[in-house]
Amino acid sequence: MNDIKSREDLEFLLQLFYNHALKDPIIGEFFTKIAKIDLKEHIPHIVDFWEQQLFRTIGYKKNVIEIHQHLHNQKEIEKLHFDKWLSLFNTVVDDNFHGINANLIKTRALSIATVLQLKVK
Repeated sequence: MNDIKSREDLEFLLQLFYNHALKDPIIGEFFTKIAKIDLKEHIPHIVDFWEQQLFRTIGYKKNVIEIHQHLHNQKEIEKLHFDKWLSLFNTVVDDNFHGINANLIKTRALSIATVLQLKVK
């Protein structure tokens, strides 16, 4: 398996992740019924976010905490939801990539999930 090396790798990873997440009985409704994301529109933004996290680009301009607070205000995001998101994310990474960046993205995902759990109330 190769490491995550490019924006295209992130697009591939995130498309796979969302294919699982949207169908997941624990977190799927956050994407389908609450946020009502359109993957064609959402994927470029979320790729910008992870590209910034992994490769230190400057393309992402949104406020992650504010976005998740808005979702939480509609339906409480509980620890169970963060745990499931992280588990799915890590599984998709592990099933498709191996290397320094694959490890780094999982570490960043854990950090982000932890911060969101603390900040979104």
